[in-house]
Amino acid sequence: MLFFRELKIDEVQKLTEIDRSETIDFIYQINNGNIQEINAPHECPNWNDEITKGIQERFVYELKNTGLAIGAFDGELLVGFGVLAHKFRGKQKDQLQIALMFVSRKYRRQGIGTRIMNELSNEARRRGAKYLYISSTETRSAVYFYKSHGSQLTDEVDEELFNEEPNDIHMIKEL
Repeated sequence: MLFFRELKIDEVQKLTEIDRSETIDFIYQINNGNIQEINAPHECPNWNDEITKGIQERFVYELKNTGLAIGAFDGELLVGFGVLAHKFRGKQKDQLQIALMFVSRKYRRQGIGTRIMNELSNEARRRGAKYLYISSTETRSAVYFYKSHGSQLTDEVDEELFNEEPNDIHMIKEL
């Protein structure tokens, strides 16, 4: 039976329980403010040392700085998680970022991501945010997920996040 709860910093090693692998058919690029679909079939691997280190560092950094992580569990197994970043963004400082979001391959399309997104949205509202800022991986599944939850391309790309992930699709979701 699935249950959801807040994740703590000392649970950082559990993140690798997620099967982040994925068969990718299309990716997206932004050209002159328009989204373009590109056929790019390949397999996204599960974890490697570089990916693990980067994601775990980001998780710890956000939680140490008042960010929030929500995890989805099937028994003791972590099958999904999302992290709400601590730093307000945007010209009006009214945006909080979804810093990380993963659901294990065999658990996708079962409402887990939706539940995590809803909980992070509720927390962002409680903290005074009017929008979620999403720097989404350019895969069709990720972009569709965020768009299906009300996100749209942003006119105000966050320069810091763009420089970190220039291939990401930058979106915003009104809360």
